[in-house]
Parts: sequence; structure tokens; C-alpha cells
Amino acid sequence: MLLQPKKIKFKKIQKGTYKKKEFAVTTLKFGKFGIKSMEYGYVTASQIESTRIAINRIIKRSGKIWLRIFPNKPITKKPAEVRMGKGKGSVDHWVSSIGAGRIIFEIGGIKPNLAKSALTYACSKLPIKTVLIGF
Repeated sequence: MLLQPKKIKFKKIQKGTYKKKEFAVTTLKFGKFGIKSMEYGYVTASQIESTRIAINRIIKRSGKIWLRIFPNKPITKKPAEVRMGKGKGSVDHWVSSIGAGRIIFEIGGIKPNLAKSALTYACSKLPIKTVLIGF
């Protein structure tokens, strides 16, 4: 099952603006190696899950993975061929707003060459430019 909040105060929220630059989660805290974003954007819950599965496929449960983002923003969409008006559409999917410089994934407990191959493969699953850190 994809990640989404259990309970939120409001079911639908306004779009808001992107965080251009990240100031809070910019250094490694739990693992030795990680993926860091180089640009801002949205990462959906399905992209996060496919990235996590890609890392697990290579490290084969030998290390530990820390997910440093969570999809807590609902994105709504109206069905196809529906006339304008009649309110906002229903929640379609959940996204995480990523600022430039944010740590997305961290891994630890594995060898550096295995970590590099796993994170390189995982970066191809994300829609934003990323860089590997800790090597």
C-alpha cells in the first residue's frame, strides 16, 4: 500500500507554492550514504515506493533504509469529460513537496560499492535531479 496520512485536518488543500530551497533536512543523520535532491518539485507516493523497492532489490535486506520524506499533500483531480464548476475534484494521489538540497533516502550497514549501485539505480526512479552523498 502506498504511503498516505492516516488522519488530516482538511481533506483538500490549496496548491500553494514550491519550497525552492531546503533548510531543515540537508545532512545525513541516520545512515552513511544517501540521495540528495538538487532541484525542487513534487515526488508522488508511488515514486517513493518504487524507489524503496529498487533499493531493496539490490541490497537484499542486508542494510537499513531510512525514508526522510513523507507524502502529506493531497492532489485533487476531476474525472475526464466533466464540465467546469461543481466544486473541487476528489483526492487523486498524495505527494511530498521537495526543496533543493533535501535528503530523500539514507542507507547504512552495507559496503560502499553496493550502496553506490543501489542508490544510482534508485535515482533513476525519481522525477527530480539528485546526487549521491557520503561517498
